[in-house]
Amino acid sequence: MNTATPLPVLSHLGTLSDSTRCRLLAVLDRREFSVTELCQILQLPQPSVSRHLRVLSDDGWVRARSEGNRRPYRRSDPLTREQALLWEVVRGQLDADDRLTADAERADAVLAQRQDRSRDFFSASADRWDEIRAELYGIRADLLPLFGLLDPTWCVADLGAGTGILSSAIAPFVDRVVLVDRSPEMLRAARRRLASADNVEFRQGDLERLPLDDDACDLAVTSLVLHHVPKPDVVLREVARILRPGGRLIIVDMREHDRDDLSDTMGHMWAGFQPVVLTEWLRQAGLAPGPWVPLRPDPAGRGPLLFLQTATRLASTVSNPDQESR
Repeated sequence: MNTATPLPVLSHLGTLSDSTRCRLLAVLDRREFSVTELCQILQLPQPSVSRHLRVLSDDGWVRARSEGNRRPYRRSDPLTREQALLWEVVRGQLDADDRLTADAERADAVLAQRQDRSRDFFSASADRWDEIRAELYGIRADLLPLFGLLDPTWCVADLGAGTGILSSAIAPFVDRVVLVDRSPEMLRAARRRLASADNVEFRQGDLERLPLDDDACDLAVTSLVLHHVPKPDVVLREVARILRPGGRLIIVDMREHDRDDLSDTMGHMWAGFQPVVLTEWLRQAGLAPGPWVPLRPDPAGRGPLLFLQTATRLASTVSNPDQESR
């Protein structure tokens, strides 16, 4: 009695014994198509195409992925060694089948039709694209690629962090984030927002006396914070202290304005800042000022105009005369 184990390649012969399945596999060899598109390409009814795809899928030749209501198919990659050897033989024989030439032309036409639909959509939507993109992905989608510029080894200080909305965006991209805020209510809200983040620390304290060690951080951010503190120059000296040499500071704040109501309703201590004043404070703190960039206003915004200022910590910094021993 012969009990030899069957050759693995023989288990796949039945699947490729049907010419329709071979045509499907040839179309899906390098590209992805839905069932509807495959029906157009092979000029076959949907039940037939679906039945053959099921056989190919069960034998591991093709894979489908979910894309909303669509399930586009593609040839499995990689194939097993036996499948690859068998497909090389079968694929070479298919070149003599005129139907494959027609299939390839119709596949190219389907792809071109996709591109036409995409081009027509963007041509018709140019005036509303910003609105459409915001509806689909949120108003901050255009800023998301910038997080890829963050070094994954960095420690980032979010100073005056409030409810932690900035930290929640930064945390997935860096090694550690330290939130500092003087308000326990704000820190409680930040803890709730970042409850699932395991690389975030929460520290209560004033920006003029940061609860951070010297040379502790690679990046510090003060976003709409400096106008709330009585001595921004002292804060900047503290920032220089906690930054490592070469560390960066990013400031986002208000340009100088005449909105007196903000000091009454929101406790603003400064009516914005002039670039020449901020630049001098940065230099005195031992920080090399970068560009001062006016930010484009959001049409929906009702507050003063904003700016962004960067700075880099020099090798040595000016000590903070107001600093007491920690």
